Amino acid sequence: MNFEIQKRALSSVIRDDLDALLVLWPSDDKDVVSGQDPIASLVRAAIQHGDFEHKPGAVLSLYAHPGIKARHLVIACTVDGTSVHVRGALTAAWNTLKSAKIKRIGIHAAAELSATALQTAVTALADASYSYTSTLSKPKPRTLKQVVVSAGQIGAELRVALTQAQALVAGVEVAKEWANRPANHCTPVMLADAAKSIAKGAAFKCEVLGPKEVTKLGMGAFLAVARGAAEPLRFIVMRYNGAAAAQAPVVLVGKGITFDTGGISIKPAAEMDEMKYDMCGAASVLGVFKALGELKPAINVVGLIPATENMPDGLAVKPGDVVTSMSGQTIEILNTDAEGRLVLCDALTYAERFKPQAVIDIATLTGACVIALGAVRSGLFSADDALAHSLQLAGNESGDACWRMPLDDDYAEGLKSRYADVANVAGRQAGAVTAAKFLQRFSSRYPWAHLDIAGTAWRSGAAKGATGRPVGLLLHYLLAQAGSKLVKAPPVRRR
Repeated sequence: MNFEIQKRALSSVIRDDLDALLVLWPSDDKDVVSGQDPIASLVRAAIQHGDFEHKPGAVLSLYAHPGIKARHLVIACTVDGTSVHVRGALTAAWNTLKSAKIKRIGIHAAAELSATALQTAVTALADASYSYTSTLSKPKPRTLKQVVVSAGQIGAELRVALTQAQALVAGVEVAKEWANRPANHCTPVMLADAAKSIAKGAAFKCEVLGPKEVTKLGMGAFLAVARGAAEPLRFIVMRYNGAAAAQAPVVLVGKGITFDTGGISIKPAAEMDEMKYDMCGAASVLGVFKALGELKPAINVVGLIPATENMPDGLAVKPGDVVTSMSGQTIEILNTDAEGRLVLCDALTYAERFKPQAVIDIATLTGACVIALGAVRSGLFSADDALAHSLQLAGNESGDACWRMPLDDDYAEGLKSRYADVANVAGRQAGAVTAAKFLQRFSSRYPWAHLDIAGTAWRSGAAKGATGRPVGLLLHYLLAQAGSKLVKAPPVRRR
């Protein structure tokens, strides 16, 4: 989709040749409802008859209305203009339009538009109109091609916000695309090819390591998970160099289990198809790098993706086996379905060579995090208060929220083993926390945070599909670390 922003009055916008015009209407509408334009008259009448209320999700939809050139007109109440209400308004409005063939849509803010509200509106519209097509014989691609945002006052901040939103949409949709693909259309090799395609340009580098290189590095935990898979593993190293070489990078580590059967500790058959989503952490890293290429912020970022399937053949690692990680620590694998932490721990050790300012791993790691936080917030684990605060702030600002969980040392007691330095599981209690405690053992040499996205990375049921989270959180965090040296505002569009 293409996005543009214009300083326009509503009385002018209604004369535009649009397939649909979506007007964001506030609760405090005394000034706008008193106007003499056709839309103000419509809203006054609808309010008087009780057909339009100042509440979240309220919409007023019309077709081919006299005096308004757009075929479809939808007025959606944004209540107080907060992100949650703007997102709800856009979603409700698009639901009235999704059966129509909308190619060009206008979004007009009837009241003052904040940068956060603008980004929320654009990303919500992109999310609502998204369509997966890659493996369909008769795909129905998104018809929406152009989005024109307008308001009475448009400053440089809003222009930059729209540019960032467009980059975020591109990144989120890359993450959705690769997470939604079936495992036979998203193998480790295919994931590596996608990384190479994204990491193009002078600021990028991409290196892909295979089984021989990973063996030479001593990544025994990663290799153990890959032993049962016919598809060869790949260890993907992406680099974005937007700042001076002396500046320490932020390292993003994405879990890339392209399909998870559970291995010998095999999962139940019901809903196992959703285990194609066990690489959503990797997909989010690809999405962030896509957005970095669009925005070119002044920061250095490394992306690490350990990619493999977890399969149960005759060579597969067995419960009770002991393996040696890249760090030299030995691990007793009590449950082969706790494989994500095994591929991540070697990647976390590998991250040391970059002398990073921070390392953030992203993983659909535990069902326990789904029980704890549901699908609303990702689980955040970190012993570094400054890093945790920055990530929480980025989550709040982006609408891609997380919640900090405990990391008390007592939680590590269950990981003790008679036969190795550490066991890979610690029982059912506090499973998300003990998984994070396992990873913490391999991340002591730099500020580290772990995002458990098992509850937020995809939706089940009728709306089954990847969400693209936490690309928004990560991108907002990186842009903040870049010190707001982000993008040049697009040129003013004059009429």
